[in-house]
Amino acid sequence: MSEPAIDYRAVFHALPGMVALLTPELVYSDANDDFVTNSGRPREGLIGRYLFDVFPDNPNDPSASGATNLAASLRRVLASGERDTMALQRYDVESADRPGEWEERYWSPINAPVLDSEGRVVLLIHRVEEVTELIRARGRAAGDRARVLEAELYTRSRELQEANQRLRQAHARERSVALALQDAMLPAPRLPEHHQTAVRYQPAVGALNVCGDWYDLVELPDGTMSVAVGDVVGHGLAAAGVMGQLRSALSAASLTSTGPAKALEALGLYARSVEGAESTTAVSVHIDRTGGTLTYSSAGHPPPALLRHGGTVEFLDRATDPPLGARPEHVARPQAQHACSSGDTLVLYTDGLVERRHEDIDVGLARLAESLAAHRTLGPEQLADALLLDLLPAAGATDDAALVVIRL
Repeated sequence: MSEPAIDYRAVFHALPGMVALLTPELVYSDANDDFVTNSGRPREGLIGRYLFDVFPDNPNDPSASGATNLAASLRRVLASGERDTMALQRYDVESADRPGEWEERYWSPINAPVLDSEGRVVLLIHRVEEVTELIRARGRAAGDRARVLEAELYTRSRELQEANQRLRQAHARERSVALALQDAMLPAPRLPEHHQTAVRYQPAVGALNVCGDWYDLVELPDGTMSVAVGDVVGHGLAAAGVMGQLRSALSAASLTSTGPAKALEALGLYARSVEGAESTTAVSVHIDRTGGTLTYSSAGHPPPALLRHGGTVEFLDRATDPPLGARPEHVARPQAQHACSSGDTLVLYTDGLVERRHEDIDVGLARLAESLAAHRTLGPEQLADALLLDLLPAAGATDDAALVVIRL
């Protein structure tokens, strides 16, 4: 038996409580029956009109701020794509029957986004809980005491609104610092135009857009290229600080060492003097396009993947040693070579791309290989995006992830 069709427009208009739909330009697109009734405005006085032309602040009250606060909330929703719950607002409304007369109203609004398939805000849901009658009833029942409580309630709500705004501003400043730190520590690779390379960096959810994962690409004096990725234990600014030191050290070591194993040996010695660098994993690959070889070494890191032109995937896993600082004494690291051809694609990544809790790493590697084969015809930029879409959880990554894709 087929399910009956639902008339969502009828459902919207029957919703209890005041609900309106606004365009990103803050123009009324629709309003349910309760909104029309309780706002004191006919439907034709709402639809197609700018919100604050219909409900401006009271020009006779210099302290009126309902419209200003509501506009700020709606802008936050448009910018963040997230719901915003406002504190109790006093919002004077001009009488529809007696122009020039303003009625004191109390509203508790919630504003929420409607997103399209690409995550853009296409509509705003503006829901208002009308509490004016409740406050008036209290006033009639208890006289002066109720008016005092009403004033205190309103004052506390305003204080909460202002505190929330200060927190948002502080978060915005902190995020700005984090973004500047990210740009300084993980700049876009500056390689000759003939190199087809894409890099991606995806911090864990709630990590302020900085993390301990890194990538690095360096043109070496002999004409080959060194590419590396690494993963510092932890998240956030502390891990990012360690990451910056190790990334710079490995970049310098790659320029002066005879191969990736020697570079990782030097990095391991340096990591002993860096607090928080213990158990860092890293992998370095030197690419010789002329000779058709990949020389690599890994310090406890997931193996790079080589996507062949025909669609098969091979993992570079024959030169893996423990993470940095895992051994009490210095030991030479292993190094291996792997043949490559023009048109192949080399992919380096950190474990956040493939690992899942309670799942064997081989399952994640198989998932990576399957995604690479499915998107083998894509260029590096498109392939990098496809890998993130296929492999990272839709709800957001719980671990940081860095990714480098190079067409050989």
